[in-house]
Amino acid sequence: MRTLLWIPVAALLVGATPRAAAPPDPMSAAAASIRAAGFRSHIRFLADDALEGRGTGTRGYEIAARYVAARFEALGLEPAGEKGTYFQTVPFLGSRNLPGSSAFALERGSNSHPLKVGEDLTLAADFQRDRAQVRAPLVFAGFGVTAPELNYDDYAGLDVKGKIVVVLRGAPRKFPNDQRAYHAWSRLKDQRAVEHGAVGIFSMSTPEQLERAPWVRSLRQSRMPGMRWLDAEGRPNHEQPTIVADGTFGPDAYRAMFMGAPLTLDRVFALADSSKPPHFELPWTARIRTASARANAWSPNVAALLPGSDPRLKNEVVVVTAHLDHLGIGAPVDGDSIYNGACDNASGIATMLETAGAMTRLARAPRRSVLFLAVTGEEKGLQGAEYFTEHPTIPHKIVANVNVDMYIMQRPIRNVVPIGAEHSSLSGNVARAAKKLGLGVVPDPAPEEVVFIRSDQFPFVRKGIPAVFPDGDGGTEESRQADITWTRTRYHMPGDDLAQKLDYESGAKFARFAALLVHDVANAQAPPRWNDGDFFGETFGKPAARSQRQR
Repeated sequence: MRTLLWIPVAALLVGATPRAAAPPDPMSAAAASIRAAGFRSHIRFLADDALEGRGTGTRGYEIAARYVAARFEALGLEPAGEKGTYFQTVPFLGSRNLPGSSAFALERGSNSHPLKVGEDLTLAADFQRDRAQVRAPLVFAGFGVTAPELNYDDYAGLDVKGKIVVVLRGAPRKFPNDQRAYHAWSRLKDQRAVEHGAVGIFSMSTPEQLERAPWVRSLRQSRMPGMRWLDAEGRPNHEQPTIVADGTFGPDAYRAMFMGAPLTLDRVFALADSSKPPHFELPWTARIRTASARANAWSPNVAALLPGSDPRLKNEVVVVTAHLDHLGIGAPVDGDSIYNGACDNASGIATMLETAGAMTRLARAPRRSVLFLAVTGEEKGLQGAEYFTEHPTIPHKIVANVNVDMYIMQRPIRNVVPIGAEHSSLSGNVARAAKKLGLGVVPDPAPEEVVFIRSDQFPFVRKGIPAVFPDGDGGTEESRQADITWTRTRYHMPGDDLAQKLDYESGAKFARFAALLVHDVANAQAPPRWNDGDFFGETFGKPAARSQRQR
């Protein structure tokens, strides 16, 4: 029996002409040319101590910008900045709070309880005044959220006119993830406070939030200057003139502040965790004196264009963003004061450069144009990306944004986490690109971090442009815990440097995925579109809604 079976099979193998394997499509072959060595070379340069952490407006950042521009030029990409260059200069006003000249005290009758600025609380830099003073009652306003579409209002029945509101970070857990992200946006909370007549706003963290982002890290970052881009009249963007003081309380401060309050602090946190935070007047008046030092600065975005090959579609453009800045030089940790930003975000710039390199190796460019945009000031509040969306340097219609920010290269990549893809047809582009590399696609494992509003895709979303922020890996509890540990021990700290273990092959594979994704979007028959009824599409994707939301 074995002989009868074996002979025909053997004969078939010998006599048949083997079928040739289908050649890979051109973009898959181009993406496969991305190697760990090339990916690593960008990170080793950008995260070197010589660049001093690439702080916005610093010499180290300028060197990084020139490096990226030189790489764009070497790839043959067209300059897409101002005046025929690769650079778009962003004008900034920098401001730093001066803790030694600032003061904060809780007052109740004849009792005064001073709090130390820079230890118990931080005061935000003032971009409008060198000196300011205010004395006003404190009011606790839950999350500081007004969401009529969800029948929710932390200000309902609360009089905060002429007062200072104290709000929890984030938004109610019961909100759908989209609305939770949007209503957690600090700029929107500032706007709500102003609409209700407040003269100040201070935030505080829950115990869970402090586990993820320890107070000591917030203190270190508060010592770095803030920045706002300036409009044509020299005014800092999105400032609220009626807000005289704002800042963040640390745990010792809000324990003192809630002494004698109608509810204990533990009860407040418990109610907030159940999405039913109380709101009430606190038994204290705050006396605040602020002092700030202000100065003008300039820092460039770096932009390069790969023109599309389709005469009909080349005027549409897919924008690929990655932020080039990090935190610069700051308070030392274990004797190291350079915040190198190897993962955050030299990894994203490396991904962008390798994606650009792969696409320039194609015999035929994708149908749509692709703009590669290294942005400044992300660490200052998405400043460079927002400036570009308000002052685009190209005449093309922007149809999509793919943003790459902080891939933590700690282990082999198995999955991609396409943050924001669920809002639009970009989910299909992600699935196709991931399938080509055998990668899984998993949802955001930490929606409570509301990352969709915290990176450079959000200014594009606010212009009604579908966007995705791809990350990896997130598919297992082990990988999630590893990312949590990295965030606690290295995120926004000098330890995010070249001395840490970095899996460059994983980074290169992530860059191959990004290249396939960008090409799939740029080469598709139709541009990305918001899903029917999507919250962000309804909020920003329609011209009337967009203009109303961006007043």
